[in-house]
Amino acid sequence: MASSANPTRDDFAAMLNESLGGEDQDFEGRVVKGTITGIENDKAVIDVGLKSEGRVALREFAAPGQKADLKIGDEVEVYVDRVENADGEAMLSRDRARREAAWDRLEDEFGEGKRVEGVIYGRVKGGFTVDLDGAVAFLPGSQVDIRPVRDVQPLMDIPQPFQILKMDRRRGNIVVSRRAVLEETRAEQRSGLIQNLTENQVIEGVVKNITDYGAFVDLGGIDGLLHVTDMSYKRINHPNEVINIGDTLKVQIIRINQDTQRISLGMKQLESDPWDGAVAKYPIGAKLSGAVTNITEYGAFVELEPGIEGLVHVSEMSWTKKNVHPGKIVSTSQEVDVIVLEVDSEKRRISLGLKQAQNNPWDAFAETYPVGTTVEGEVKNATEFGLFIGLEGDVDGMVHMSDIAWGISGEDALNLHRKGEQVKAIVLDVDVEKERISLGMKQLEKGAPSAEAATGSSLRKGAVVTVTILQVTDSGLEVQAGDDGVTGFVKRSDLGRDRDEQRPDRFQNGQKIDAMVVGFDRSKKPNFSIKAHQLAEEKQAVEQYGSSDSGASLGDILGEALKKKD
Repeated sequence: MASSANPTRDDFAAMLNESLGGEDQDFEGRVVKGTITGIENDKAVIDVGLKSEGRVALREFAAPGQKADLKIGDEVEVYVDRVENADGEAMLSRDRARREAAWDRLEDEFGEGKRVEGVIYGRVKGGFTVDLDGAVAFLPGSQVDIRPVRDVQPLMDIPQPFQILKMDRRRGNIVVSRRAVLEETRAEQRSGLIQNLTENQVIEGVVKNITDYGAFVDLGGIDGLLHVTDMSYKRINHPNEVINIGDTLKVQIIRINQDTQRISLGMKQLESDPWDGAVAKYPIGAKLSGAVTNITEYGAFVELEPGIEGLVHVSEMSWTKKNVHPGKIVSTSQEVDVIVLEVDSEKRRISLGLKQAQNNPWDAFAETYPVGTTVEGEVKNATEFGLFIGLEGDVDGMVHMSDIAWGISGEDALNLHRKGEQVKAIVLDVDVEKERISLGMKQLEKGAPSAEAATGSSLRKGAVVTVTILQVTDSGLEVQAGDDGVTGFVKRSDLGRDRDEQRPDRFQNGQKIDAMVVGFDRSKKPNFSIKAHQLAEEKQAVEQYGSSDSGASLGDILGEALKKKD
């Protein structure tokens, strides 16, 4: 055995290691247990078995917002940062010890998907800091709650559960979510509550939120949507017209979607349906009154009673105003009289007529101004085929270009008048069903034929007259009867019996021809036919001089007839 005077190599190594503190070096970077030997001001003196003691701030032993509960002799865990500093003291940290222990525990819980408990204690850019029993985590602002939270102060400094979304020990990063815990809890609660609800069940709830399309109603831990169309049978433009936030409502569960856990609610389902017996209440032809509730491009809706509306189509709004937006005829909330035109209770539709509840101005005009009556009005519009004249009762009559003036073409006659000019005319025809009034201006000129002649009644169908060609057109001839002065038309197909003769260019203005009256148009103007006149002459010649069976040709018969005529 070596003496102290003659140390061996092993003794020398042990003395060197002791002088360098080799055993103490194993403490650095580790969490060790120590004993509190004293409390000086705001620090605790802790002995961890090293040459010297260390001091740790008391705040490191306290939870956020609380005081440390320590006394001499208590055993605590601390992290040894350095065995000895410049002052010869051990550098210890309670926070670091808690953080290291917390990381070990959090990694296990994160791997198992467990919730962890923490305390929100600070605010940083983009979110908040959370103490997870020593480990510091980041809570993004979007992960605080299911809905945006304006004031987070009530949530701070209180223990509550969090879900770890991500953690990186090497970088010291932990991201947690409070929202994930709330959503999971709410989903569990919703599943339990939905199991106790059934469709058609009547239940009470409190209005939590109102939107443009409806309201969310709290049914005791689970929300249901009350759509605006299910609030009432009558038209509702916005839910706040009938309900307010905080109102307690009695609603019926219309539908439950187990997959999405969405609940649809209804209020009107608890009321009697006004459409029951609508056919009996609103017979076709009944005259009713109601208020205009909505105006669209295609018509206006009129409320006949709360919950029942009818549509007045734009075509049924006015006798005289055509192609006009409904908003220029009626206004919202206006009281109007309407006539029921059609009822479809299955589709919940009623067709109404606004103009039918008013006097038909075409009937009134026909009664007040019969054919042959002289009227006066303003030229409303000039078209390529005639003039439109504004008449009494807000109706229009049309003067065809051929009835404007005598002795000139229709185009020249149109140029004689301008929009806004006051003119006089004679009524030629009134068609109430088609809402048309035919007028004539030239019939009132000095020296013009009588009203009887102007309307064509002096010419009978089948009569042969001599006419003068006024104008040659591609579609035929515009002509004037020699005796009566009445103008008429010869269609292209009536210019001759053969196709070669049906060419307007073989005629000239001013030329006189014989033609037969074959009919009258809607304004009583005669239609003439040269072809019909030719066929009538042939028939007469055959009857007078014998049939073609005698051996004589049709040409021989006609030739003999012409000689006889000469």
